[in-house]
Amino acid sequence: MASRTAAPEKRPGIFSTIKQLITFTKDPFPWVVWILPLILFVGAGLGVIFAFATQQRWWFAILWGFFGLMVGIIVAMLFMNRLATKAMYIKLDGMPGAGGHVVSNMLGRNWRGEEMPVGINPKTQDVVYRAVGRGGVVLVGEGSRSKLEKLMKKERTVARRITHDSVPVTEFYIGKGDGEIAIDQLAKHIKKLPKTVDRNGMAQLIARTESISRGGAAALPIPKGIDPMRARAPKTPR
Repeated sequence: MASRTAAPEKRPGIFSTIKQLITFTKDPFPWVVWILPLILFVGAGLGVIFAFATQQRWWFAILWGFFGLMVGIIVAMLFMNRLATKAMYIKLDGMPGAGGHVVSNMLGRNWRGEEMPVGINPKTQDVVYRAVGRGGVVLVGEGSRSKLEKLMKKERTVARRITHDSVPVTEFYIGKGDGEIAIDQLAKHIKKLPKTVDRNGMAQLIARTESISRGGAAALPIPKGIDPMRARAPKTPR
């Protein structure tokens, strides 16, 4: 009997991806459906204008128009990528789990974070996320700052066990009050931290973190709603 083979996963095409990206972005920015064609039109138009301004033959105007269109497509995709990121942060703002999405997806290769919190208050759903990287250890509190102090203190102790007090432990609180960081500025502030750990040291920090985390937050009750997956922006086609 012939063995059944699973059908290969069909990836969305470029036009399907662009459509998803526009659909995701036009909720906070409805004018995006008009600005993208305008960018393409301007790109092609500038190419044609350049050809005539330099008194080139008419077929060069077609070539320059096509070149301008290609440049316009690149500019439009870069613009969409930036706009989709802004749209994502708008949708994440105030959403439970936003901090986890940032520390696990938006910090680049110099940091390692998990989407699930390392500390949770089941009653208030205040949570603490942790990321380790070239800047040491970062703790991100999400919720009421006054109610997070005890939870943050506990996770600071755990972090010191990871670092052996040899690298900085930095705390951030998500919010818009004094001493708090807006969600769209969190990744920027973390990545600006001075690099105090080399790559070998970062690997050791990650290993210690994984070792200490076993049986830690995984055994705690996870409140419902901590899942910012719905707010993720579709990836731009390459």
